[in-house]
Amino acid sequence: MKRRVRSQNLGGARAILLHRPHPTVQALERQLAAIGLAVEQCWPDLPASAIAADFIFFDADHGHDSQFPWEPGNPPMPMIALIGSEAPGRIEWALNAGADAQLLKPVGDGGAFSALLTARAAFEARQALAAEVAALRQRLDQRQTVVRAVAMLMGLGKTEDEAYAQLRAMAMAWRISFEGAAERVVAAQRGPDTQVRGGRDD
Repeated sequence: MKRRVRSQNLGGARAILLHRPHPTVQALERQLAAIGLAVEQCWPDLPASAIAADFIFFDADHGHDSQFPWEPGNPPMPMIALIGSEAPGRIEWALNAGADAQLLKPVGDGGAFSALLTARAAFEARQALAAEVAALRQRLDQRQTVVRAVAMLMGLGKTEDEAYAQLRAMAMAWRISFEGAAERVVAAQRGPDTQVRGGRDD
């Protein structure tokens, strides 16, 4: 399935350059300003306002985990590694830090725009995958809740088919989902609750 690239307009976005003062930073600032980004350079620490940035460029050669106020590998925005040394250890650290794209140093007059678009696309794909995994986990939890609810209803003397039928009747009566009805049954903790026995909450 092809991914459709979102609007390439980056004007007005905010980028943080986490890099010591260096000609690389100056060249990158010129590129980003020409694209229309607001740029802030800092080193060695990120400002508190960085949490609201749209992109972060970081020095992969001298960076370290404690520079980022979030869980390693889980940044809240696209991250672009500025790489001068291709030492395997440094590249591995940059990837583990959450780099969605890279820009080789020394930075010249090009490369920033494609790095921004690549980083944004990779970040959005990673976010979508995380949301899908969370949804699958939720569905699994809900299925387990349904199984528990059916078992509880069967403990009241019903067959499995009757228990499922009663759970569906409860969901319709309460105007909630099948899984939501199961959660209510489980929450009743096997008590002699009217909801469990009759499938109604009146």
